[in-house]
Amino acid sequence: MALCKYFICEVLISLTFISAALGNISKPLWSNAIIEDQNEIDDPLIVSAMNWNQYHNLSVIYDFLHQINNKFPQITRVDNIGVTVEGRDIKVLRISADHQDGKTIFIEGGIHPREWISPSTATFVLNELVTKWHNLSGHLKNITWYIMPVANPDGYVYSQEVDRFWRKNRAIINGSTCRGVDLNRNFNVDWGASDTSNDPCAENFGGNSAFSEPETLAISNFLYEHRNNLEAYLTFHSYDQVISYPWAYKPEKDYSTKEWQRICKIAANRIEETTGKTYKCSSTYESYGSVSGVSTDWARAECDVKYPYVIELRDMGEYGFFLPPSQIIDTGKEGLIVVEAVADVISSIYELELVLY
Repeated sequence: MALCKYFICEVLISLTFISAALGNISKPLWSNAIIEDQNEIDDPLIVSAMNWNQYHNLSVIYDFLHQINNKFPQITRVDNIGVTVEGRDIKVLRISADHQDGKTIFIEGGIHPREWISPSTATFVLNELVTKWHNLSGHLKNITWYIMPVANPDGYVYSQEVDRFWRKNRAIINGSTCRGVDLNRNFNVDWGASDTSNDPCAENFGGNSAFSEPETLAISNFLYEHRNNLEAYLTFHSYDQVISYPWAYKPEKDYSTKEWQRICKIAANRIEETTGKTYKCSSTYESYGSVSGVSTDWARAECDVKYPYVIELRDMGEYGFFLPPSQIIDTGKEGLIVVEAVADVISSIYELELVLY
C-alpha cells in the first residue's frame, strides 16, 4: 500500500480514539440489538426447523437462509458462490438495504466440519442482524454483510452422518485411499510450510497445491472480488476461547497489531461482562505457533482486509467439539459481541470519513 494510505489510516484510527475519549463510541452502536431473552429468537414467521437449542444439518441451515430471504427480500439475497467436491452449493447470505456494496464484513463458519458450534454461531449472528434490523444504528445498516454459515458443506454432512470428528473436505486424493484436504491449510500464504502435512491420511493435510480445492478457490475468489470494500473477515472456529489475528505463519507483528489487540480486548471485556466467559487475545502465532495456509493470513496479505479475526469459540476443553446444545445461545451471544466490536470501529471510522471528506 502507498504511504499516504497508511497515513490516512493512522489519522482515522487516532481520531477514533479521540471520539472514544469524548464518549461517542464508548457504548456499542448495536444499541439494544443483542438479545436478552432466548424467546426473542424464536420467531415462527422466520424460522421453521431452525432454532438455537440444537445443532442442525445442512439442509435445515440452507432452508433457513432461503426462509430469511423470502421474509426479508428488501435487505437479503442468497448467493451461490461455488460448488463443492461432491456437488453441493456453497451459499452466502448478503444483508444490506443498498444494492451497491458499502464497507463490507464477511463472516464465515464451518470450514472445519466437526466444529458444530461454528455454523450455529454464524446463523445466530445472521438471525440477529436481520430480525433486529430496525433497531440497528444507522451506520451499521450502511455496512454490507456477507455470511457463509458452512464453508465446507461436504465435510459438515460427513461429520453429521458418518464421522463426528471429521475435519477436512471430501476430496478424492489420487494415489491414496484416504480422502479430504484441510481447507484451512489450503490457502496460498506460506502454503505447506508449517503445521500442515503432505500425508493425505493426516487431518491437517494441506492438499497437493495451494487452492487445490473448489471450496477454498470459491472463498478466495469471492473475497478477492470484494477486496475494495472488504473491511473485516471473521471466521468462527472451536474450541479454545481465543480471539486471534495475523499473523499465523510468522512471529512478526503487523502495523495494525496494536489496533487488532485493542478491539479484541473490547470484545473480550464485553463477553466477560455478558456471559462471564474469558477469551484470550493474541496473534494466531502467539497462541498456536507457526501455521501455514490459513484463511485470515491470506485475507490480510492478498485482500488487505483491515480486521481479520479467528474467533475460537467455547469451550476450554471440558466438552471440546461436543459442546452441549444448551450452550449454543450464549456462545452465539459471544460471537455476536465480537462482530459488534469490529462493526463499531468500522462504523465509527465511516462517520469520521464523512466528516473529513
